[in-house]
Amino acid sequence: MRLVFAGTPEPALPALRGLINSPRHEVVAVLTRPDAASGRRGTPQPSPVAREALDRGIPLLRPARPNSPEFVAELTEFGPECCAVVAYGALLRDALLAVPPRGWINLHFSLLPAWRGAAPVQAAIAAGDAITGATTFQIEPSLDSGPVYGVVTETIRPTDTAGDLLERLALSGAALLSTTLDGIADDTLTPRPQPADGVSVAPKVTVEGARVRWDLPAPVVERRIRAVTPNPGAWTLIGDLRVKLGPVHLDEAPEPLPPGDIRVDRKSVWIGTGSEPVRLGQIQPPGKKLMNAVDWARGARLDPAARAS
Repeated sequence: MRLVFAGTPEPALPALRGLINSPRHEVVAVLTRPDAASGRRGTPQPSPVAREALDRGIPLLRPARPNSPEFVAELTEFGPECCAVVAYGALLRDALLAVPPRGWINLHFSLLPAWRGAAPVQAAIAAGDAITGATTFQIEPSLDSGPVYGVVTETIRPTDTAGDLLERLALSGAALLSTTLDGIADDTLTPRPQPADGVSVAPKVTVEGARVRWDLPAPVVERRIRAVTPNPGAWTLIGDLRVKLGPVHLDEAPEPLPPGDIRVDRKSVWIGTGSEPVRLGQIQPPGKKLMNAVDWARGARLDPAARAS
């Protein structure tokens, strides 16, 4: 089939590369979000998907308003039979959805109808789910509600960060998307409606939403930190200092601590939660790289009254 691929971040790359290399399909254009500011200077940079398309010599589409009549007409000129979507990052309206006769097929990193929305991997880890996966479905105007073509499952490991889990799902999901598009081309796949029960929503995780709440129980704190690692990154204030945190550990603490209280011993840095304390792993002070929490605490010479908040 003639395909247009729509995607933006790095986890979309395995799917894009798989379709480019497929003998069954031709990627005639790549649709991605406009260049975004990056780095300390805020210089606009192309998305990972944009860089891949440029390297491969594939026509690249970066509309600021993908649902505009002008872009609908531009996409129509490419004559796609189907459009494949992996984390494109914009809602698609009726006029755009009507361009390819076989529709838009989305690869979503959850087992729909669970965790519809922008951050399904983060939500699954934060909620303590044991199993997640990826789903291919036909896009409709409403959010992630279209009929399903196929699924793959993935166990969430006890130490998985969102980055770890997304890396695995990007690979297994790429194979699922390729198989789905093969079945659509052969007319051997029929999508099935999503069940009405079990719907949950996973909105985008904001920087403020990644701030650690030390009043929550330790297992919840630990999961929530893994869920926002590496992006946008868990953070807290220690005194007036804003620091980023790597995953924490649910080890047996030497003594109870009130939420946010800090205890430093020879080998560990502990912070109190709504239940038992957690042990810090790595910490990133402003302008520095991640470092071992104990090494940081020695150099920081914390005030005995310093607290995390």
